[in-house]
Order: sequence, then structure tokens, then C-alpha cells
Amino acid sequence: MSLLQLTDLEKVYGSGAGAVPAVRGVDLLLRRGETVGLVGESGCGKTSLGRVVVGLQEATGGEIVFDGEEIGHGQLSRPEYRRRVQMVFQHPDQSLNPRMRVEQMLAEPLRLLTDVPQKEIRARIERVLTLVGLGPGYMKRRSRELSGGQQQRVAIARALICEPDLVVLDEPTSSLDQSVRARIIALLRDIQQERQVAYLLISHDLSTVRKIADRVAVMYLGRVVELADTETIFESPQHPYTRALLSAVPQMDPHRRRERVVIPGETPNPSDLPTGCSFQDRCPLVHERCTKEAVYPIAVSDGHLVECFAVEERAEGA
Repeated sequence: MSLLQLTDLEKVYGSGAGAVPAVRGVDLLLRRGETVGLVGESGCGKTSLGRVVVGLQEATGGEIVFDGEEIGHGQLSRPEYRRRVQMVFQHPDQSLNPRMRVEQMLAEPLRLLTDVPQKEIRARIERVLTLVGLGPGYMKRRSRELSGGQQQRVAIARALICEPDLVVLDEPTSSLDQSVRARIIALLRDIQQERQVAYLLISHDLSTVRKIADRVAVMYLGRVVELADTETIFESPQHPYTRALLSAVPQMDPHRRRERVVIPGETPNPSDLPTGCSFQDRCPLVHERCTKEAVYPIAVSDGHLVECFAVEERAEGA
């Protein structure tokens, strides 16, 4: 059974001629205990989608179903939904209150979103700090007294303190060095195995996504243009945009290196998108149909969806 289901989700900033569609008709399903990686260039709509899911921004249209219940756009701020859906932000030094001690930062969501008795709060904080590899000795510290990796562990602890079912991870390791990044990835995987929490992992770091995600959704200008299990995306990408993204991933094995695919041109203005496929001006496979017809996802295999006319025609001719 799905934990989160997005249907035709939209997020538009502004109105009139200057309106910017950040998320355009996204369909996405996330199961309990699963990790879905959301990847794409900066500005493709990944973070906007994540913020809508956690209720930090209101969707312009579409449907959100969480644990079998349709969540109206005005209900995303309900304490029960906020308890069950949490977020870890990209920059822990900016998301943690510098005036608060770690104990205060972790106690606050418990007091606001749960009915945990006051006498049990300290024990809950000690448990979650131990879970993220810090321990009770960090309770009295402020964020400026922590390293970058320790700050991110506190941010993860804050997201987990209310025992959520879903955590949106917005570039959770991008500000960390390689050794700390590896430890945080291992931590997230261990926590998921123990608690069966689902992750929506927003990242431009495809190497990290490959290590932790079960499935990958590739976004371009607010649309999911390819969706499949992680191994399929990395070993058999179909959309030309996905192929270009993956060609930039460093490969240590010389026998597995891909020829670099350079995407020509510039990303179109999202407030003035062309008719037809929005990737048409940069695509090596473009033809007349791409410039006239709206393109929709097709299934090229079980669970593998691609939004591309050239892929569709190749599949029909196979």
C-alpha cells in the first residue's frame, strides 16, 4: 500500500503573464519504508515539490493522498500531518536555531506536535540522539559548537523525534565533506531499516542517490520525465535528458565510463514554455511532433515510465 500518492500536482508562483509553474502535473507514489530519489538540474522544481509535500507551501492544484486519506491543501498544516511528515534541510547551520541548545531544539516539536508527557521528553531526546550517533552528551550544546556533520545529525534527530512516517531530505549531504557524507548516508539507511520510515530524497548528487534510493524520478522544468527503479535508471536510461545527467557522473572503472553528453542551449523561461515538449530546444532526438503535441509518460517496461515521443516510437517499433 502506498504511503504518499501525488496526482497531477501543481505549484505556480505568481499570477498572470509572469506566473512561474515550478511543478507541472506531477504523478508520484511513495511506499512505506521506500526511498524515492528526485533528481534534476537546479530550478527543475525538486525543492518546490518537497516543500508542498511537507506543507511549507500550498499546492496550486492536484491531489495529495497520505496513508489512504486525501489531504486538502488547507490541511497540510494540521499538527497530525506535520508530525508524520518531516523535512531535513540542505544547510543545517541555517535550519538550526543558534540561540537554542540541542535539547531545546528537539523538545520543541514534541511539545508542539505530540502529547508526549513532559516527564518523558528528556528520555525521548536521549534515545533519538543515540540513534543518530551523538548521545545525551550533546544535549547542552548550541549549533555553533558542532561540526557540520554533527549539525546535520541534530537536524535528522529533530526530523525523527516525532516518529514520522515520511521524511523529505532536501540535499541532506551536499554541504558535507566526503567522509562525513558517507557516514550520514549509512545513518539514514540504518534508521530506515529500523523504523521503516519513507524518504523522498531531493538531490543533484547522483552518486548519493544511487546508494540510497530504491527508485528515481528525473525532473525537468517541473515535470517528471523518467521514473524507474534505481538500477534501471543508471544502467538503461531512456530519456535524452536523463542520459545527459548520468554522463556527467564520475566513474572510477574505465570500462563503465559513459561518453559525456552535453546538453546544448539554455533552459527555457518557465513562464513562457514552448508548445509541445519543453525539452525540444535542447534535445538531440527532436522532430516535428515534439513541437506540436503535448507529451505524456508511457510505460517502456514494468514500472519504467518515460515522457518522450522518440522513446515511445522506438518502443512501438520494437
